[in-house]
Amino acid sequence: MSNLYADYNQKIDYVFKVVLIGDSAVGKSQLLSRFSRNEFSLDSKATIGVEFQTKTLTIDHKTIKAQIWDTAGQERYRAVTSAYYRGAVGAMLVYDITKRQSFDHVARWLDELRSHADKNIVIMLVGNKTDLGTLRAVPTDDAKEFAQRENLFFMETSALESTNVESAFLTVLTEIYRIISKKALVANEELGSGGNTSLLKGTKIVVPGQEPQPQGRNMNCCTSS
Repeated sequence: MSNLYADYNQKIDYVFKVVLIGDSAVGKSQLLSRFSRNEFSLDSKATIGVEFQTKTLTIDHKTIKAQIWDTAGQERYRAVTSAYYRGAVGAMLVYDITKRQSFDHVARWLDELRSHADKNIVIMLVGNKTDLGTLRAVPTDDAKEFAQRENLFFMETSALESTNVESAFLTVLTEIYRIISKKALVANEELGSGGNTSLLKGTKIVVPGQEPQPQGRNMNCCTSS
């Protein structure tokens, strides 16, 4: 296991909330399962409501608790899941490379995300299921072009083969930390000393010990260190 992952007993310096969004059946839950527990289930069922899992890791000698929320992609749950964008500092916008429609819907998901989330949120466009390359319906260049136009990070993944899954999450979490650290430095300079990173304007930071509790159905909280 990479030394990026922190000892379970370490003090938590930051809690970063990251949401997974995108159409149903693009593999959001499998990406979460692969990253948080290094598991993949061929019998995975559609997420109902909201579930979240956590993983603790170390970035720049700071202990980060990633709290990753898996939002249901079905249309009838959109009103329920919109509340869960609140407080998110990162988002993975997932589509299935074998389903063009899931990519065509990305712009709508992005609009919804930006209308509900903090303006500084770090967003990565994720093309999942590269293991099904022979069935590809979304050219990589199409996704790259969209990501560049919208100023998003971009990566293609396979939850089944564990390709780029860890890299995708770590890229988002590291960028969040970079932004938070920069704001903390500015705040400390402005205050002279003793700046509190939990009070930074324009950045939603969940203070350790005050993590929001889920209010949807089928909520599983599993901590992996």
